Amino acid sequence: MVAFIDANRDLYGVESICKQLPIAPSLYYEMKAREREPARIPPRLQRDRQLSLEIRRVFDANFEAYGARKVWRQLRREDIVAARCTVERLMRSLGLQGVVRGRKCRTTIADDGSALPLDRVNRQFQAERPNQLWVADFTYVATWAGFVYVAFVIDVFARRIIGWRVARSMHAELVLDALEQAIWARSGAKGVVHHSDHGSQYLSIRYSERLAQIGAQPSVGSVGDSYDNALAETIIGLFKAEVIHRRGPWRGLDQVEYATLEWIDWFNNRRLLEPIGNMPPAEYEAKYHQSASQLPMAA
Repeated sequence: MVAFIDANRDLYGVESICKQLPIAPSLYYEMKAREREPARIPPRLQRDRQLSLEIRRVFDANFEAYGARKVWRQLRREDIVAARCTVERLMRSLGLQGVVRGRKCRTTIADDGSALPLDRVNRQFQAERPNQLWVADFTYVATWAGFVYVAFVIDVFARRIIGWRVARSMHAELVLDALEQAIWARSGAKGVVHHSDHGSQYLSIRYSERLAQIGAQPSVGSVGDSYDNALAETIIGLFKAEVIHRRGPWRGLDQVEYATLEWIDWFNNRRLLEPIGNMPPAEYEAKYHQSASQLPMAA
């Protein structure tokens, strides 16, 4: 509004313009004085301006995915003091809004002819240490070149993504490659419970044999029931909301693969997750290993 008056004051005069606008001439002159003398700006407005810059920085640095609550928590981690209601107010004034997850899509194709492993999880997605429980699932992404599919393997303890793969088909190789990456990242998986849905890819002979080779215990939920693989569905929901729906349309596999790599690096190392105390998965795991290494010393 001040810029509009500046652009037209020589033609119409300040008072004439202010009569047509919801602004008093005295307020306009005060705003111009503040431009010349920043010290005249009230402390609260100065604080809002500085905090707005920090909010914009945090929002941009986190895939533009954080809402007010996550932005507020990240500011607290950086020792920037601000009330949550203030962050909400400033984000509204800046036009910033976090992502909102939408409907989930099913990719599970049941294999009714296979003998099913037991459900060793029973919807209790909790682990006391890394490599105790892994969950696996995959989703699809529409691109100009056709559908591509993204598979994930997640360690439940810290919700850390330890294996992933992008492919043009949802055959068993997709989920096998993601599993191999998880095995490499964890230097083995003996004794881990590996939970998936009823999809034929996870019940394939090659996948089952690979789990047996590494000493993992297979676990399978029911078909078409997201609650039986709820944690994996949640991570995929975040991926779709924070990357796929927000940054498309997608040209092809290479673009999706690079964006997935960027997002997983951010998710594992910088994204705040409320279920693990509003810290990134890698930090949560590091704290566990640090505590475990100190136990013999304490004894």
